[in-house]
Amino acid sequence: MVIKTAEFIMSNSDVDKCPKHQIPEYAFIGRSNVGKSSLINMLTNHKNLAKTSGRPGKTQLINHFMINKSWFLVDLPGYGYARVSKTAKKKFQKFITNYFEKRKQLVSAFVLVDIRHEPQNIDLEFMEYLGVSQIPFSIIFTKADKLKPKAIERNVEAYCEELLKTWEEVPAYFITSSSKTIGRDSVLQFINDTNVEIEAMR
Repeated sequence: MVIKTAEFIMSNSDVDKCPKHQIPEYAFIGRSNVGKSSLINMLTNHKNLAKTSGRPGKTQLINHFMINKSWFLVDLPGYGYARVSKTAKKKFQKFITNYFEKRKQLVSAFVLVDIRHEPQNIDLEFMEYLGVSQIPFSIIFTKADKLKPKAIERNVEAYCEELLKTWEEVPAYFITSSSKTIGRDSVLQFINDTNVEIEAMR
């Protein structure tokens, strides 16, 4: 897939106010500081489409970006460790679950995981929530440039082993690096193939 256009449409915290377009939507979510904004900018080939920050918890709204005028990339707030008040955290955690449970246009979620770390309970619990809610998702391992190939292989294998303790099969996953543009084609191809399938079913 070639990204010809990527434009910011809106930000809000109310799912009912999200765009009314009946086009496929792909949501990106992960722990704070997992490299989500950098990944979105890398995928869309735009330096500043999503605002990057060294401060965890920067994204606190549902951000819709229209890609190629045919699908939405949705940037969701990170979960866990964000330096926001407990009241604010509860509020945006609620609108995250509202988004996943109410948004009919959502086709699939991408859960971002830092490839350098062993499986974190907060990520595993969030994936379990998606599974129980029957929301399709894939895993995107970020920051692959920080590890050597053997370490990447070892960490991914350990992650899959952990998932198989509770899942019948490992969800689709992608290994990425925003700084080295690793994994870009694979993620975009997955989205393109899914869009083609949706179009064929209409």
